[in-house]
Amino acid sequence: MNAIAALPKAELHCHIEGSAPPDLVRRLARRNGIDLPDSLFADGTRFAWKDFISFLAAYDAACDAMRRPEDYRDVIYDYLGRCAREGAIYVEVFSSPEHVEDVGMDYAAQLEGLAAGIDAAEAECGIVGRIIPICLRHRGPERALAVARTMLAAPHPYVVGFGMAGDELRYAPADFAPAFRLVADAGYPCTAHAGEVAGPQSVRATLDALPVSRIGHGVRASEDPRLLDEIARRGVVLEVCPGSNIALGVYRNLASHPLRRLIDAGCKVTLNSDDPPYFDTSIGREYATAGHAFGLTPRQLLDITETAVAAAFVDRDTRRRLTARIAGHAASV
Repeated sequence: MNAIAALPKAELHCHIEGSAPPDLVRRLARRNGIDLPDSLFADGTRFAWKDFISFLAAYDAACDAMRRPEDYRDVIYDYLGRCAREGAIYVEVFSSPEHVEDVGMDYAAQLEGLAAGIDAAEAECGIVGRIIPICLRHRGPERALAVARTMLAAPHPYVVGFGMAGDELRYAPADFAPAFRLVADAGYPCTAHAGEVAGPQSVRATLDALPVSRIGHGVRASEDPRLLDEIARRGVVLEVCPGSNIALGVYRNLASHPLRRLIDAGCKVTLNSDDPPYFDTSIGREYATAGHAFGLTPRQLLDITETAVAAAFVDRDTRRRLTARIAGHAASV
């Protein structure tokens, strides 16, 4: 096993509904009697989409197959197992209460399934999983507030934060301040997607309007040196997803991706897979790419894992256990 493959890894940015590969989505659809559109699949191993909007449509169509708690149990158990085989020790997944509402399932049932899969994966693989419910930006601030209230009405020890994803070009971050204030006042840390499809102004607006300690993606901040300095100074953590950025056309290729520039500017970055089967990636592949394409050493990659665990929305005891696992590996790097 090479040095990068052997590294302990941590992921903070993966959408659980977007983690299910085509074969699992098909299996869930058959179990639930759902007819999926043929146009959802490019072939036996790939989803079909061509741009960000069609990606969102494919994502929503695949979510339609997830109807029961056991579906979410199977999806997260499958994903955490794959991550563990690539060396991951901790994974936070975004879950969408709005998607389960769309198919007539309630949030508590979704949590039941996710928690069962997390417990099974930890028992069998030693990997720790946690959940961050998200609102979908393109569905508007009122829906976001409803998601926040739903989350707070059903607390669960595995639910560790709150976030926002979806179409970054819809609405302004300030529109979602009531939802974010509600969960932040209840003691939950927050993250929000920004600086992916939209430019650095989206990151700045998010930092100004919302109580976030992390930014999902954030790579377009690289276009504004003053913003980069502010992110580094404030210690805001960027959940960087290079494979996703290339697949969605945010950057033409890895040579133009700003990961190294973010690191050199002093920003805290983590590596993440986002929606791995859609973007032909995984957490292991993201670490390998960061080493081979961006020249990061195993020690620097281990530092990224340490950054992720330090920034994780997790309780103190779990963070201490994860830090000890990293430290046990550090002497050999």
